[in-house]
Amino acid sequence: MLIWVSLLSLLFLKPVTLSQVLQPLPPSLQDEVNSTVPEIIAKYHYSVEVHHVITEDGYILSLHRILPSRKPINSSVLVMHGIFASSADWIITGPSHGLGYILSNEGYDVWLGNARGNRYSRNHTSLDPKSKEFWDFSFHEIGVYDLPATIDYILGKIQQEEIFYIGHSQGTAAFYVMCSLKPEYNAKIKAQFSMAPIAFVNHMFSPIMHFLAAFNVVFENVAYWMDLNELLPKNGVVNILGEKLCGAYSIGEYLCDNALFAIAGFNLDHLNLTLLPLILTHVPAGSSTKQVLHFSQEINSGHFRQYDYGYWRNFKLYGQLSPPDYDLSKITVPIYTFSSNSDWISSPEDVATLSKQLKSSKGDFFVADGSFTHIDYMYGMDAPKVLYNRILSLMTRY
Repeated sequence: MLIWVSLLSLLFLKPVTLSQVLQPLPPSLQDEVNSTVPEIIAKYHYSVEVHHVITEDGYILSLHRILPSRKPINSSVLVMHGIFASSADWIITGPSHGLGYILSNEGYDVWLGNARGNRYSRNHTSLDPKSKEFWDFSFHEIGVYDLPATIDYILGKIQQEEIFYIGHSQGTAAFYVMCSLKPEYNAKIKAQFSMAPIAFVNHMFSPIMHFLAAFNVVFENVAYWMDLNELLPKNGVVNILGEKLCGAYSIGEYLCDNALFAIAGFNLDHLNLTLLPLILTHVPAGSSTKQVLHFSQEINSGHFRQYDYGYWRNFKLYGQLSPPDYDLSKITVPIYTFSSNSDWISSPEDVATLSKQLKSSKGDFFVADGSFTHIDYMYGMDAPKVLYNRILSLMTRY
């Protein structure tokens, strides 16, 4: 039933034409279209470093570090993006709005992560990024391999025992995976701040995710036999569905041609439309097909659990016919969650279910603006006022 309600909701997308929205970028921002994250950060006179982390299974990840812009220097913080995204999320809106800059201005040592497979982490010690084997991962492997390697690398560099962690969407799911399967990492995190957290997705509203969930097995088999290992920005299944479901000749069609906006939804009132052409040059940054398949499985199962390979392979890998749930009781890090009623991906009902299972939950916060969407955690014009300032205040407790 929910899939039909969510599909019908697309009929009410605000009918704004492209000519009303797509304005030329200001000359001062035009160079950022083809710039990397470190180049953009340096442009605004912040001290930036690029680091490379090799995971246990051979993926080479890029870390972008923004050094504190004032003293006294506070703790270090790892900020982790969601699906289809990259470290660009936290700086693309500029020094007055980007979370990376805001944290640096408050004296934090900021590390912006990049998960395997995105624009900045498409290398491996032995696998070719064009191979099927390279893309055989979901948020599970990001939690089991990427985050532990990244955290250990940071702690080794700063010679400290703990850091803060801020995650958005998939960046929270991977964190829960890590702390449940590798509970020793709980001791390495001072506190975790979950923006639009993802674990249980029974009430996820995204029309495209429900469509993929309804035909999950078909999509998985087609992707396997057609070698669709990566959800490409322009010719992937998600983008085709976005174009068809959102309609033509409107800003809805334009944004739904983008995988992230197609899945997560958007609210034009919260987007800085001047920056929109710039944002869309950095998003999507790359994702495996298996990442989306894993989330669609969670919609169908109602569980937060490992990847479902089918009865026989499950039994071979897990010793049981169905995949095991992630044991959230093993998470002991102080966790603060942030949700919004207009989020197509992370619903308040699912966040409440998650919080009940997190013994170390310290607070569940609703974003003051009820129309705040999944995208607005990164690009919303009011994000500093309604969200980032609260996180900064909570960080001072530690």
